[in-house]
Amino acid sequence: MSRALELATLGRGFVSPNPMVGCVIVHGDGADARIIGEGWHQRHGEAHAERNAIASIKPSDNQLIADSTAYVTLEPCSHFGKQPPCADLLIEKRVGRVVVCNPDPNPLVAGGGIQKLRDAGIRVETGLLEAEGRWLNRRFFTFMEQQRPYVILKWAETADGFIGGTDKQPVAITGPVAQRLNHRWRTEEDAILVGTTTALTDNPRLNARLWPGRNPTRIVLDQHQKLPASLHLFDGTQPTIRFTDALLRPFTLLQLLTELHQLGEQSMIVEGGAATLQGFINADLWDEARIFRSPNRLGNGTKSPEIHGETIDRQPVGADELRVIRRR
Repeated sequence: MSRALELATLGRGFVSPNPMVGCVIVHGDGADARIIGEGWHQRHGEAHAERNAIASIKPSDNQLIADSTAYVTLEPCSHFGKQPPCADLLIEKRVGRVVVCNPDPNPLVAGGGIQKLRDAGIRVETGLLEAEGRWLNRRFFTFMEQQRPYVILKWAETADGFIGGTDKQPVAITGPVAQRLNHRWRTEEDAILVGTTTALTDNPRLNARLWPGRNPTRIVLDQHQKLPASLHLFDGTQPTIRFTDALLRPFTLLQLLTELHQLGEQSMIVEGGAATLQGFINADLWDEARIFRSPNRLGNGTKSPEIHGETIDRQPVGADELRVIRRR
């Protein structure tokens, strides 16, 4: 299952709104066990992990499938979508046993795949590395269970705790390594959000020009419609949604997330500014925070947001330090 989870991560940034899924097919037990097939869901709309794993099996090993175990990170689907049901494929190939990391919270599946396998006489076990599987697909589980996107707060601050200069002027805080990592993150999430002040003062593009991959949907908070059409955000190069009083009634962050859920946005990075970030923190509408800390000092300026949570990672990124916090 550890290998299946590792394979699943290869789909990050390519499979949304589907979950990341990996599958490993093992013949035999103990010291005699060997992997005869493996695969992962590579791109939205294309073959699922189970189908890719079975397709990878050598013809000479096909007769071993009935005595093999399929380790799958998420319950095999039982409905027709862009692909046929994976549960049906496992039944057709007469897989001997299926071990599932997490049941699928999608109402279209929700135990139906497991039950279909059991009804066909296949032994099914669940819950192996369950916590690791939920963390891998935290975006998908949040979207399905809480009916909102998974929210990642991101900012860079100086060693003395400032996020920007005086009069809210933008200041380059992080080095080039952190900047490239930030652009990689943009390719992995569905949407990216900024508030009115950041849109005006920074005039950001919010694209992934420093890393290959897709650009996120740009979300702009412009409650009172102050933003001019000349901003980079409105250049038409990638999908952009501007939320105003006229579009969002009432104008609350919870309503914003509800609207984004209805639009199918599974995850979102909030990049600022300080007031927007603090608003998500105060409303307890965040899941993860990624904070770059520079060794440089400003002495004065816009203070960084105040946040409390569980630090789950801390590592150097070039000359800066990255701290990842999870909401308790």
